[in-house]
Amino acid sequence: MGLFDRLFGNTQEDVDTSQPKENLTSQEQVDTAQAEPVEAETAEVQELLEDELVVSSSESELSQEVTSEQASLTEGQEHFNAVMADYYAKKAAAKEAQEKGQEIHFQAVETKVVSQEEPEPASETTEDKYNRSLKKTRTGFAARLNEFFANFRRVDEDFFEELEELLILSDVGVTVATQLTEDLRYEAKLENAKKPEDLQRVIIEKLVNIYDKDGVYNEKINFQDGLTVMLFVGVNGVGKTTSIGKLAHKYKTEGKKVMLVAADTFRAGAVAQLLEWGRRVDVPVVTGKDKADPASVVFDGMEKAVAEGVDILMIDTAGRLQNKDNLMAELEKIGRIIKRVVPEAPHETLLALDASTGQNALSQAKEFSKITPLTGLVLTKIDGTAKGGVVLAIREELAIPVKLIGFGEKIDDIGEFNSEDFMRGLLEELL
Repeated sequence: MGLFDRLFGNTQEDVDTSQPKENLTSQEQVDTAQAEPVEAETAEVQELLEDELVVSSSESELSQEVTSEQASLTEGQEHFNAVMADYYAKKAAAKEAQEKGQEIHFQAVETKVVSQEEPEPASETTEDKYNRSLKKTRTGFAARLNEFFANFRRVDEDFFEELEELLILSDVGVTVATQLTEDLRYEAKLENAKKPEDLQRVIIEKLVNIYDKDGVYNEKINFQDGLTVMLFVGVNGVGKTTSIGKLAHKYKTEGKKVMLVAADTFRAGAVAQLLEWGRRVDVPVVTGKDKADPASVVFDGMEKAVAEGVDILMIDTAGRLQNKDNLMAELEKIGRIIKRVVPEAPHETLLALDASTGQNALSQAKEFSKITPLTGLVLTKIDGTAKGGVVLAIREELAIPVKLIGFGEKIDDIGEFNSEDFMRGLLEELL
C-alpha cells in the first residue's frame, strides 16, 4: 500500500452525529435556573442601595464598588452571599466611624471564585506537534488552492500555468511544480477531466507520490550499541546549536549518557550558547581555548566520550558557508580526527536548515552536500513559516532524508522526522 492510501485511502464522508436538541440537557437552562435567585436578590439589594443616604464620600465609593461587584456575579448564591455580608459589615463600620467623627477608607473588595482545579493539559503527541507546527503551511497552501479552484470553471492551459505558479509560490520547488503540472496534464486527458474540482484529489495524490518515490525514506537515526557520534553542520542562525541542546535534553530524558563538543571555536557566541544549553539540560560540554583548532577540541571530546562510556556525542561545528574552501578543509580535518578514535564515525552528519527560508534552505542543502557527505537534515523553525513545502523540494531534488524536525520553541519541541505524520499534517485538510 502506497503512502497516499495509508494516509487518505480510508477517508469517509462526514457523519452528522448531533442529537436533536430536545434530547439534550440544556446547560443554558440550568445556568438560567441557577442565576434567577441571584438576579432577584441583586435587584433587591440594588433598590436598597438606591434608598440609602450617602453618609460619606468613602461610603459612596464603597456602594459603587459593591454594585459593580454584584453586576458581575455569575458563580452562584454562595459567592453572592459572601460578598453581601462583607458589604454590610463594612457599611456598619462606616456608620460607626461617621458617628464618632472618624474618616474611614475602604480598599477594594477582593473576591475570588473558588472553582474545581482544572486538570493539567495532556502532553502533546508527536502527531499533535506536526499538526500544530504545520498549521501556517497547511492553511496558507489550502487558502491558495481553494482560491485557485474558485477562480477557474474549466480545465485549460491557463489552469495548468496558474497551478504551476501556485506550487512554486508554495515552496515545493520548480522541479516539483513542473513535474506535477505535467503529470496533471496527462491525467486530465486520460480521465477527460473538464472541471477543476475533478483534479483536486489527484493533485494531493501526486504531491504525496512525489514524496513517496520508491517508498524508502531512511529517516531513522543510525544509533549504535556503543558510542554514537553525531556531527552537526549548517550556517549561523539556522537553529543548529539550539537543536543540539534540545536533542541533548531529549536523549538524556530517554536515559542516554550525552556529551556535547563546542567545535565552533572562532565564534565566541557559539561556545557560550552551547555551554548554556549544557548547563540548562545538565550535560557536559567539551570546550577548548579561545580560537583553538576545532579539530583539537573534537579530539578531546572523542577521547573523553570513549573513556567515560558516553552513549551519544554531539559535535557543533562552524557554518561559514561564504568561505567554502576553508570550511571544507576544516570539516575534512574534523572527520579524520573522529575516525582516528572511532573508525566508523561519525555515524550521522546532519545539516541544520531553517524551514522559514524556503528555497534558500534547498540551496544551502545543495552547497553543503558538495562540501561534506551528509546523512540527513534537521529541519528547524517549521512552526513559524508557511514554507513547509520545501520538504517536498528537498525530497525530490536531493537524496538526503530529513531525519529530525523542530516543532517550536519549547525544550521538547524536537523529534525524529516521520514522513507519514508530516504529509498528513500538511495535506489532510485539503481533502
